[in-house]
Amino acid sequence: MQKIVILTGAGISAESGLKTFRDSDGLWEGYDIEEVATPQAWQRNPALVQDFYNQRRKSVLEAKPNAAHLALVQLEEKYEVTIITQNIDDLHERACSSHVVHLHGIITRSQSSLNPELTYPLEGWEIPMNAVCELGSPLRPHVVWFGEAVPMIETAAAICATADVFVIIGTSLAVYPAAGLGDFVPRTAKRYIVDRHIPDVRNSHRFQKIEEPATIGVPMLVDKLLASA
Repeated sequence: MQKIVILTGAGISAESGLKTFRDSDGLWEGYDIEEVATPQAWQRNPALVQDFYNQRRKSVLEAKPNAAHLALVQLEEKYEVTIITQNIDDLHERACSSHVVHLHGIITRSQSSLNPELTYPLEGWEIPMNAVCELGSPLRPHVVWFGEAVPMIETAAAICATADVFVIIGTSLAVYPAAGLGDFVPRTAKRYIVDRHIPDVRNSHRFQKIEEPATIGVPMLVDKLLASA
């Protein structure tokens, strides 16, 4: 069975109503990234950061997987599929994709502010300010902030190296190290990109491009891949 590796970004979740932090004004839900998405922000004002992510988590839980998320699940009928996502929502999982790697964490879990390997599932949308991990350290969102290491990047690179088909969906490829994952894909792999506005991608000539919103372009691509399997 051929292996498909899919890299998804904010563009696929935006159509479920989740705003991206790379809006035209450079703000995320009206906040400067430096105020809410860095270790320094957590040190300066943990209450602000916790509340910000509590509200984002509430929005995630209210959102629903869209036609693009659901279409990707169909590929599992004929391919071995791994989704590597830059998104911190759980929409791929709720659409029932079987293998999802979260590069930047997942907002529906908390983590120890002392040991990032200690993570915990959340039953609701809120992490209380007095919540602590088993070491007694405050719980924070299980999200990779700017300036922090991306612990899953080596795993993702190894997965990309096994791809027979590589697909990029809804990402501007502006954030590293995720933007460099395509460099690990074998030269023999078929490559596709789906985006409302096709980004500047390395080795662009190797990609078949579908310049459509994810909810339109992904089902188109899925139909094509299933027909050719």
